[in-house]
Amino acid sequence: MYRLIEDFVTDWKHEAESTLKIFSELTDASLTEHVAGYKRTIGRLAWHITQTTTEMMHRVGLFDNDALEQVPQPATVSEIAADFKKYADALVENIQQKWTDATLLEKRHMYGEEWVNGITLSILIKHMAHHRAQITVLMRQLGLVVPGVYGPANEEWLAFGMQPME
Repeated sequence: MYRLIEDFVTDWKHEAESTLKIFSELTDASLTEHVAGYKRTIGRLAWHITQTTTEMMHRVGLFDNDALEQVPQPATVSEIAADFKKYADALVENIQQKWTDATLLEKRHMYGEEWVNGITLSILIKHMAHHRAQITVLMRQLGLVVPGVYGPANEEWLAFGMQPME
């Protein structure tokens, strides 16, 4: 749970950049490719991450509306990435302008429950990381390069002249 806006903003900026790093390795063709045994495509997951940002932040009052609620998945990676970046940046701007550290302790109605705002922000980040991890698994199965987020990926170890860790 976040108790300081500054702590959330620091984490959010890092996690949003990590998401954009993953998105940058996607191809337009990969957005619609299906992997056997898995229902969602990379494109659907990437768009879900993007839409959840506006949906959840609208629910807590940081966005005036859910601008992406009825918007279909874009056809290109650049469009998804641009929308994600736009709303990730807007989140930072809005939280710094509209909330104080005390607001993080307030409760809001979320999905039939009462959530503390600081917990909602934590869940937003964990939700993004969860689906980003799903995207990386699908990327490997589709033969795409997976960039490291919390440490080097296999290809990055090799670029360093080292063997990937087992």
